[in-house]
Amino acid sequence: MTVTTFNPFKSLDNNNTTASDHTATISYSLDFARFNEHLVDVTLNFTATTDCPELWLPAWIPGSYLMREFARNITAVHYEIVAAEPASAYRAQKIDKHSWQLPKAMTGQAIKVQYEVYCYDLSVRTAYVDQQRLYGNFTSLALAVTGQEHSSVQVNLLVPATFLADKSEDDVKLACGLKASHLQPDHHHGYGLQADDYYQLIDHPFEIALQQSFDFIIQDDEHQTLPHSFYLSGRHNANMGRLQHDVTQICQTYLDWLGDAPFSDYTFMTYASGQDYGGLEHINSTSLITPRNDLPSGDEPVLPSPDYQRFLGLCSHEYFHAWWVKTVRPDVMMEVDLRREAFTPLLWVFEGFTSYIDDFMLQASGVIDKPSYLKLLAEQINRYYQTDGRANQSVAESSFDAWIKLYRSDENTGNAGISYYNKGALVALCLDLTLLQSTNGRYRLFDVIKAFYARAKQNDKQRIGISSADMGAVISEFMPKAQWQDFEQRYINGVEELPIESLLRANGIGWHENEVETADKNIPWGMRCSETATGLKVNRVQRGSIAATAGISANDIIVAIDGIKATRKQLAVFSPLNQPVSCHLFRRDELMTMTVLPKQSADTATTATSSQQTQGQQVFPHKISLTLVSADSAEQEADKTASAWLDVLSD
Repeated sequence: MTVTTFNPFKSLDNNNTTASDHTATISYSLDFARFNEHLVDVTLNFTATTDCPELWLPAWIPGSYLMREFARNITAVHYEIVAAEPASAYRAQKIDKHSWQLPKAMTGQAIKVQYEVYCYDLSVRTAYVDQQRLYGNFTSLALAVTGQEHSSVQVNLLVPATFLADKSEDDVKLACGLKASHLQPDHHHGYGLQADDYYQLIDHPFEIALQQSFDFIIQDDEHQTLPHSFYLSGRHNANMGRLQHDVTQICQTYLDWLGDAPFSDYTFMTYASGQDYGGLEHINSTSLITPRNDLPSGDEPVLPSPDYQRFLGLCSHEYFHAWWVKTVRPDVMMEVDLRREAFTPLLWVFEGFTSYIDDFMLQASGVIDKPSYLKLLAEQINRYYQTDGRANQSVAESSFDAWIKLYRSDENTGNAGISYYNKGALVALCLDLTLLQSTNGRYRLFDVIKAFYARAKQNDKQRIGISSADMGAVISEFMPKAQWQDFEQRYINGVEELPIESLLRANGIGWHENEVETADKNIPWGMRCSETATGLKVNRVQRGSIAATAGISANDIIVAIDGIKATRKQLAVFSPLNQPVSCHLFRRDELMTMTVLPKQSADTATTATSSQQTQGQQVFPHKISLTLVSADSAEQEADKTASAWLDVLSD
């Protein structure tokens, strides 16, 4: 992010004066004076191009597929006609859940709109304002003017002196992917931002806070330098030098693979919290939130700790999205209406491929070693095998249903469906290994992605939208069309078990089932519980399980097992026993008694309906681990194949 100094400050009270030499058709002023109340006062100035102009706010933000209804955080919207005599303020008329109309405004008049936004959501999707940080996505803050979405935009961010009173001004920084000018208004410290249009504006979140930062340079295949910046706010003791070293390596590895980037500069924005975790992609930036314990410590070992690996994987994931979501994207996301859902069966392609590649690139960059990567991959595989719903919902259906299911999980989620992140990553793995196998190592999934990116660069807009048919057409350039169609029918549109084990073994990876950490041990009676002061709370019950057969349900509180207070330890004692067990529980406020059948009897009673661990006659493990085949073993040839798979960037 570039910040230049501009002085003196010019008011945004009318649309002919802005905070820089750039003349904006639409201008916004965000005043953070009421940060203690988590409120932002917004002033919008524009010239009406129609009678009774309308304003609207997005209902969702790209990259997070749920109707968030951001307009719920806006209170009353008022407006006035600039230079009108006599001066009058009017109340905007609400016309639907995210739109307002200005009935008194006429074509050609300069309009000033004022409203407040409540900002107290710590996630990367909305806005958060308090004494420590001023953070926002413009999808939550900036009302769009209907019909003028493609007009140029100027924004002033006004930081009150009271926010800076307990901080060193030199350490208060603005992080944002847009170029910024420094403002010096009366009693404020501020920044001016410019965007080509509304859609560019809402793809650039910002944060103003005490932040540590570093800059680094990445080179493309033409030896052009791409400046990168990394900002870190919140309380932490991160090893910034180590962080810079590792993030630089990861980013450079992406450029080594893809050749160039769809951006000229890039900004990482990270907030360190207690337990919060997440990220959201933007065209030349990403907004991240991470547990502070996931950041590198002062004595971080050469091989990153598991927590730090998780944070690096998050950085890798969101960084790759600049190519694979922002540049190559689902066709329905090209000219998307942010007031309505955009349904697509392809989220498994974009989030799934990214979830495979993010950790893969950690080892490709050398930040972690191959055994560490195989451990991360095994965790992904274990999540898949521990999700019974994979037999009920295809990954394409999971993608399409993201709007109503992914972000609304409940006690039935694990039984009814599968995550397109999790299964999508493993579909990507299987497709990668299948391509390697069918082309004798000539082509990879990485070649498919690069082919799509090349097509995007040839497009006038430097981005493309793809459909399922486009996906098939490009993949068929790298493998026989019939083979792809069979793969798609079985594993993408169907629910057939992925051939993960056979493909990994064929590529020189050792597969080991954990005979100690079994389903019976980790999910006794087929239910997941948490221990509370009142008893064992049942969080989820697997279909066809011992608990389900007994009539135990999610949200029940088990208070006694065989007449003894229910605890995890007590449950573990009775889980493997082959005898009926009396179980007392509360469902709501009603005491109930259930008789749990012994394991052998329950298995016999539910053989016809159980889908929890079987499909046909095949039994799947609860937990596995992966290893590289030893170089001095009888499978040396397989070991060479494993090297070919893991050394994706080797020429």
